[in-house]
Amino acid sequence: MKRSIIYLLLAFVLVLAACTPAAQTATQAPQQGGEITLGLVISTLNNPFFVTLRDGAQKAADAAGVKLIVVDAQDDSAKMTAGIEDLINKKVSALLINPTDSDAVVPAIQKANEAGIPVFTVDRGSNGGTVVSHIASDNVAGGKMAAEFLCKAIGGKGNVVELQGIAGTSAARDRGQGFNAYMSSSCKDAKIVAQQTADFNRDKGLKVFENILQAQPEIAGVFAHNDEMILGAIQAAEAAGRTGIVFVGFDAIDDAVQAVKDGKLAATVAQQPALMGQMAVETAVKYLKGEKVDASIPVPLNLVTKDTVK
Repeated sequence: MKRSIIYLLLAFVLVLAACTPAAQTATQAPQQGGEITLGLVISTLNNPFFVTLRDGAQKAADAAGVKLIVVDAQDDSAKMTAGIEDLINKKVSALLINPTDSDAVVPAIQKANEAGIPVFTVDRGSNGGTVVSHIASDNVAGGKMAAEFLCKAIGGKGNVVELQGIAGTSAARDRGQGFNAYMSSSCKDAKIVAQQTADFNRDKGLKVFENILQAQPEIAGVFAHNDEMILGAIQAAEAAGRTGIVFVGFDAIDDAVQAVKDGKLAATVAQQPALMGQMAVETAVKYLKGEKVDASIPVPLNLVTKDTVK
């Protein structure tokens, strides 16, 4: 009798185990047919570039019939982590993350992995965690593009300044890498006399360049890792009465394109933030529907100058 009861209990346990679904892995797409909700965590909406990226993502989400929840991290890694954790708790279908810091974001991405939520990085990458796809411009190529233009514009010689983006971001690292590699190998008679961080911010770009202008009586050209900083640098030069400096930016935001038209900015490397946001949403939706997507998805770049500006 006792054996019969034991056998019945064992059989019952085996049936329960067979009926329990397996846990979803970090890169496993949900079953087709359910409502899709995407969480988009942006480094800051205080920058026109990322506002345009968000708008491109929202337009794509509307077209695909999916819900998009946007979180503004305000350039604060702690706020970004909190935003990601909140979206994990809301059980979003996928996360689209534009990191404030490529290292600081890793633990939050790992939490998403543990929760079985696929992660996609946009514009800036992560230095850890499982990421399905990275959707971004080739920032190394963009930095090289800027260097090549600047070198030619200053006649291959003179003092050059580099205004750097937020330390720890892949965008700052890669743009700087492409720029410096070209300058050291192909523009050897030019000298980089200052390399300072201005955190992708216009006001900081102005203040940092004010100090550089005081320290450097002769400057032939300036490259900034984004347009916000280069526009601040232009303001500083105008206020100081310094002329003859070639300014090159990165992003092609509206104010920068107008500055090119006005002859104040020589060139800006044009990313396509709206297309970037669109491609991020479309990639996530494809993946969630069971389609295969690439691990790295490049967004085309081009150079905006007085000869090409529309």
